[in-house]
Amino acid sequence: MPSGWVEMGRIGRPYGLQGWVHLESWADPPESLLRHGVWYLTGGGRERVAVKVLASRSGPAGLVARLDGSSERDDAAALVGAVIELRREDLPAPAPGQYFRDDLLGFRVRNLEGVEFGTLERFVDMPASPVMVVKGETERWLPVTRQHLQRIDPEERCLWVDWPADF
Repeated sequence: MPSGWVEMGRIGRPYGLQGWVHLESWADPPESLLRHGVWYLTGGGRERVAVKVLASRSGPAGLVARLDGSSERDDAAALVGAVIELRREDLPAPAPGQYFRDDLLGFRVRNLEGVEFGTLERFVDMPASPVMVVKGETERWLPVTRQHLQRIDPEERCLWVDWPADF
């Protein structure tokens, strides 16, 4: 059963001297994260805390934001690595054939030949595309692209991938 929270991104390095931070957005499109006026920060041993977004923008530096309580670079540095979550009820329902990444965690992963790779443990955002970290007999990092992620079966809780078993 899905939790009441959805991970939407992560706080990156400080941006400038006035408390702004770079953002890593997992939303689609990435800028849609900026539409929310309150984020919930977790991770790194911190309890979930609501933080008001004072200002945000998308530009040549990517996505950046200034959060309540962050007025200088040291404040921003203390936020680096925090995970941005939103309440599921504050998000629109995914369109048919779309899923929140959190909802796929724990799904079995098989290739098109039927070889079971293991269970989807987490996603990691890489420069080219996100990857799925699948734990089974070995740990596999599989790209999340249309070419490689072929089918999602929510009834079976299974992801079908076009990936060779011996790679």
